[in-house]
Amino acid sequence: MLEHYTKHKLFVPEYANVDYDSASDIIIYWAEKRTSFGVSALAVHGLMESVKNQSLKRIINKIDLIVPDGQPVRWALNSFYKLGMKDRVYGPELTLRVLEKANEKGLRVYLFGSTGDTLDKFQRFIERRFPSVVICGVHQDRFREATDEEDEEDIKKINDSRAHIVLVGRGCPRQEFWVANHKGKVNAAMMAVGAAFDFHAGTLKQAPSWMQKNGLEWFFRLLMEPKRLAKRYFITNSQFIFTYLKFKLFYREPYRLN
Repeated sequence: MLEHYTKHKLFVPEYANVDYDSASDIIIYWAEKRTSFGVSALAVHGLMESVKNQSLKRIINKIDLIVPDGQPVRWALNSFYKLGMKDRVYGPELTLRVLEKANEKGLRVYLFGSTGDTLDKFQRFIERRFPSVVICGVHQDRFREATDEEDEEDIKKINDSRAHIVLVGRGCPRQEFWVANHKGKVNAAMMAVGAAFDFHAGTLKQAPSWMQKNGLEWFFRLLMEPKRLAKRYFITNSQFIFTYLKFKLFYREPYRLN
């Protein structure tokens, strides 16, 4: 199970049929081996980016474990494939599950991305809640792409730190590009978990659980950050509904992996 799990294609990405326990077990399995392994918690925004962005479309499935972060993604997978998924695999919660298991084993974790303030607060959160986790490195985001020389230096620092897990918080889709493009270069389990940094650092509020369960987290986040997220959510959510209906009504079979 830890090496083999089923995947199901939804528009472009191949989502793994996993829950929190199985996903975190898979990540820890590869992390302990310090094997280059990519993970992404992909919600509707990332899913639709992979449909529209040709560069992302080409590389998204280099990521080994793509989990259904959003409730609409889970609903769509259940609709197409009758999987009976009972819950999504939400990136911030998956991060906690992985850190809990990493804490039991004293694993080494590297934080890559986000701002200095968020990284400081996130690091203190981890040290307080998961004291046996070793924070072996912290890298603040440049908010631009690294030069070749900088990238080589970043890779060397991570590998020299002997990190088992690299938590990547660069925002979607920048973090998915980073994880996919560092497969085979970074000797660790790399997790693109985005907002987990801000949520657990306490710099951004999470939606109430009832909103999360009913697929309304996007609305809560829109209320918190209307200027930044209004265009994303209204356009992206509409595109998702349209694409889902198109495939459901006319192209059901091409979404099934043999």
